[in-house]
Amino acid sequence: QVQFVESGGGLVQPGGSLRLSCAVSPFALDDYAIAWFRQAPGKEREGVSCISASDGSTVYADSVKGRFTITRDKAKNMVYLQMNSLKPEDTAVYHCAADIMRRRCTTVFHTSTEFRYWGQGTQVTVSS
Repeated sequence: QVQFVESGGGLVQPGGSLRLSCAVSPFALDDYAIAWFRQAPGKEREGVSCISASDGSTVYADSVKGRFTITRDKAKNMVYLQMNSLKPEDTAVYHCAADIMRRRCTTVFHTSTEFRYWGQGTQVTVSS
């Protein structure tokens, strides 16, 4: 069963930075839009950012716009999430997944029910 693998989480002080990594299947970056989601305890899952297979275009949630950057490395089959100026409210488990029905991200990517290959996630804790 295909499953992405997230890594790079940890404990960081407010204002700090982390880079999350998502190891994806070799075909995924060419065929699917890939997104990062997060879920904090007691809260609904939130779509954070998405990168398109078609042209590498990106979409961000308003809550992270200007602070987070999603990128991809096709040679390494990796998707990254660079997180700067972290806030306590960014604390969550972060997951990556592929929208198997879309190659291009939309502004409402988080509403798609076609995300697959969820990994175990990586914990990000922002606290002083």
